[in-house]
Amino acid sequence: MIILKVLGRYWYIAPILILIVAVQLGFGAVTAPNAATTGDTGASANLPGAADILAFFRGTPTPTPSPLPTLTPTPTITPSPTASPTSTPTQPPRPTATGTRVPTWTPSPTPTASPTPTPQPMPTPPVTSPHGFAATVPILMYHYLSDPPPGADAIRSDLSVGPAQFEAQLAYLREQGYHTISLKQLSYALSRNEPLPAKPIVITFDDGYRDQYTNAFPLLKKYGFTATFFVFTQVIDEYNVDFVTWDMVKEMYQAGMEFGSHSYRHSDLTHRDVDFLVYEILGSKEAIEERIGEPVRFFCYPSGRYDDLTMRVVESANFWGAVTTAWGADQSYDDRFEMPRIRMRGNDTVEDFAYKLAVAIE
Repeated sequence: MIILKVLGRYWYIAPILILIVAVQLGFGAVTAPNAATTGDTGASANLPGAADILAFFRGTPTPTPSPLPTLTPTPTITPSPTASPTSTPTQPPRPTATGTRVPTWTPSPTPTASPTPTPQPMPTPPVTSPHGFAATVPILMYHYLSDPPPGADAIRSDLSVGPAQFEAQLAYLREQGYHTISLKQLSYALSRNEPLPAKPIVITFDDGYRDQYTNAFPLLKKYGFTATFFVFTQVIDEYNVDFVTWDMVKEMYQAGMEFGSHSYRHSDLTHRDVDFLVYEILGSKEAIEERIGEPVRFFCYPSGRYDDLTMRVVESANFWGAVTTAWGADQSYDDRFEMPRIRMRGNDTVEDFAYKLAVAIE
């Protein structure tokens, strides 16, 4: 009875309470859909999406999200200096190497592969006879192509042929009907019996002195002759002014001259182990090949010193032959790694030159 009396006295309060409840229920229904639409504002909002990952690899700058206090801050992604903020390349850039690339022509002090103890190279060019063929072909040997300087010792004087002296010898060869050939041509004659021109002769230069380019090269071109130049490559790599440069080597090669290896440091190759021989022989070969773009097929033993192991390594490196300092002009396929030559000396007159040739080809 008391409750009914109270409700009867304060009946106008009930509609107000009902209106308040209805308003509260209405706001709750609106808030729930908004929360479902905007999603979670916690840690999942900071996870990188596919666009962020692509932007990282492509170098495109992206804004750094503000991390929540409870999460580890995401590092700022710095765009590549070469990337344009407005461009989107289709491929990620390759990583830039931080080391210095070593040219292929530089020999490795520790070769990665040693020749087999008993090398068995394939005969190149192919031999059409069990022991090949033989021919009498003089191979002339020169060193310095300049007059010896004042105070030169006996060795320097002996190895120096002056330009005028050399031109007189070339003139004699032309008058006598000699034809210069390359060692490659001689190799084909010894292995395949391919014909050679009448009175063939090979002109070779050892060591790669600068005067071979400045003095010998112009005279060879003047008389229409070619020659084979045996260079050791350490002095070229070090830009030694007394020796030819790689640009000179390229120029001479493009003019028809032949190049062979004379080792890397011009070291004595006798009584050496295989690693040392590979370093000296193969390193020089590859350096020259890289410059001229053609396989180097012939080797010259430094100071004419070699032994059986030296010859085996030279053969295993796919050389076709090697020249020595031994006297003679009789060449054969069986002895292609011990080819004799005729040394030209600083005091040789034209008469001496003619006599040496006559004795060699008898």
